[in-house]
Amino acid sequence: MREPKISLCLDDDGSVYQPGNTLSGEYRLKSVQPEEIRAIEVSVLWYTEGKGDEDMAVHEFWRYGAEDPAGIDLAEPGRFSTVLPYSPLSYDGMIVKVRWCVRVRAFVGRQEIVGQIHFQLGDVPPAQDTSS
Repeated sequence: MREPKISLCLDDDGSVYQPGNTLSGEYRLKSVQPEEIRAIEVSVLWYTEGKGDEDMAVHEFWRYGAEDPAGIDLAEPGRFSTVLPYSPLSYDGMIVKVRWCVRVRAFVGRQEIVGQIHFQLGDVPPAQDTSS
């Protein structure tokens, strides 16, 4: 039996978005039977990497449970769409980085399957080392 998997894609195949733009796309669960799914969560979020405390915040969140009247339909891809905020912008600094992504978590039986796709919010140039 194949391992369950989540595939994600953004509608415009872009990886750079401006504040106020609409981010939309779809996800699919593969190698999963519908009756095995307890819930699916979709998040658009940002997080930091680097020195110091790591932060994370969720911009948009959707949860679909097996108990929902509409249920979870695996015959069609799941869709998401949100208007992106004005901050924080993506940043690739020397000490800290701000990353944006769409993350899908599926609770299948006793396991959790996670898939994510990164994108850039804004056009902030990467930091340059000026110490030399």
